[in-house]
Amino acid sequence: MPDTTAVVVGAGHSGLAVSRRLAERSIDHVVLERGQVAHSWRTQRWDSLRLLTPNWMTRLPGHRYDGPDPDGYLTAAETARFIGDYAAASGAPVRTGTAVTGVRAREHGFTVATSQGQWRARAVVLAAGLTASPLPDLAAALPPGVASLAALDYRNPAQLPEGGVLVVGGAASGVQIAEELHRSGRPVTLSTGEHVRVPRRYRDRDVMWWLDAAGVLDQGLAEIDDVVRARNLASFQLAGGERTVDFNALQAQGVRLVGKLGAVRDGAALFSGSLRNLAAMADLKLARLLDSFDDFAGGRGERPEPTAVPERPLLRLDLAGGEIRTVLWATGIKPDFSWLELPVFDHRGRLRHHGGVADWPGLYVTGLPVLRRRRSTFIDGAAADAAAIAAHLEAHLAGPSGSARPVRGRGAAVD
Repeated sequence: MPDTTAVVVGAGHSGLAVSRRLAERSIDHVVLERGQVAHSWRTQRWDSLRLLTPNWMTRLPGHRYDGPDPDGYLTAAETARFIGDYAAASGAPVRTGTAVTGVRAREHGFTVATSQGQWRARAVVLAAGLTASPLPDLAAALPPGVASLAALDYRNPAQLPEGGVLVVGGAASGVQIAEELHRSGRPVTLSTGEHVRVPRRYRDRDVMWWLDAAGVLDQGLAEIDDVVRARNLASFQLAGGERTVDFNALQAQGVRLVGKLGAVRDGAALFSGSLRNLAAMADLKLARLLDSFDDFAGGRGERPEPTAVPERPLLRLDLAGGEIRTVLWATGIKPDFSWLELPVFDHRGRLRHHGGVADWPGLYVTGLPVLRRRRSTFIDGAAADAAAIAAHLEAHLAGPSGSARPVRGRGAAVD
């Protein structure tokens, strides 16, 4: 059984950023990856996907995009190549094809079981990413003949049978996939609950430029009113490109908008009647965000039109009559820590942590939305998060009992 000081689980951008920070502190470690470097970018993204962030935001410790199009948006394949180049340039000690199957406590550290044997380590950093997209319980109630597909398993329209599609989820994945399926000639109905509306550009600049320049992305956990809510909020309604993809744009193309899917009963989908209220709430929050940009820069930009909502939104859709042939679930992805054999989960199965410092000495997590600040949600946030985790891990190793207290202050708060 080999020994190492720290095991990093996952060789995506977050795990490699931690590896770089550990190497800077001369902390011996290994990065264990179930597949290839950037595995999820290679295997769990649809063909036409582009990053929501412009290329100038694609940066990691000691490595950044340096191509000819800083205002463009990388494809999934280009992102995987960028991360792979980073792993090679930094000399990260990655073991590919090594799936972690269990992490258990032992005296002064952990035993990490893998498909290639076991490791002993004093610290473990979970950087496995958002890798699980279980179908919701509602999927089991779909009538026979209706295909069911999670967004992580979607690649292109040719995968789906001919006919109408019900896309469930109005965040980034849902609006992008709904648009692509509609353009392929399929009738599309988009079901949405709470959502976050933003324009692609405002006052002739990318919305991510505004979020960065105005300091929104650097808001730490102490500055966010409800951290748990922020971490579970739907992603921005954005697509990588110049166009805005919101409900107005989709409806103008012919996509039918309905409320949140509440039940599937007797072969029919039943939708909430709160669509108008949810759209109004999203518009209000958008106005407040744009106000903050204007306060930062001075002046006032042109505001988007309010979200158009059907006069009588559809509340029931027959799924057994042949109109809908596929239900595509864009209902979010979650980290899969089912192999973690430690009492560190709350009553809802969520990992308890304080800004990436788990409730177990020597255990850390990274790569989650709003981990320490809003920027954590994006590749651009990995550098600062990795630095904080590496610093705490070093203090843990130096502690008299091998245990360091969670760091308090900016970026640290209880889930």
